[in-house]
Amino acid sequence: MTSKAEEFEKKHQKDNLPDIRPGDKIRIRKKVKGEDKVQTIEGIVMAKKHGDGINSTITIRQEVSKVGVERILPLHSPSIEEIEVLERAKVRKAKLNYLRERTGKKKKLKRKSAK
Repeated sequence: MTSKAEEFEKKHQKDNLPDIRPGDKIRIRKKVKGEDKVQTIEGIVMAKKHGDGINSTITIRQEVSKVGVERILPLHSPSIEEIEVLERAKVRKAKLNYLRERTGKKKKLKRKSAK
């Protein structure tokens, strides 16, 4: 017998999510609250937290007018329409916080093709 919490999680959990890892360059299409618009967010995944359950989140870093902007997004949020993996990178850490201080060529990650 399942509890009410487990039923809620199964009901709201998304099935069509791609495999997202730190170092991936992703594009997210997100609905804007209160409007009929869709916002596109494109950036590098800095961290993935809380596993694959309904509480899982990702931290995305993008450059906007040469200023770094980080967003923490819940993966199973109903406002997220689509997640697309553009590129993968070879990284050896689970949290890429060191990218915050890096600029220029030092900031580049070794890329491998997205599958």
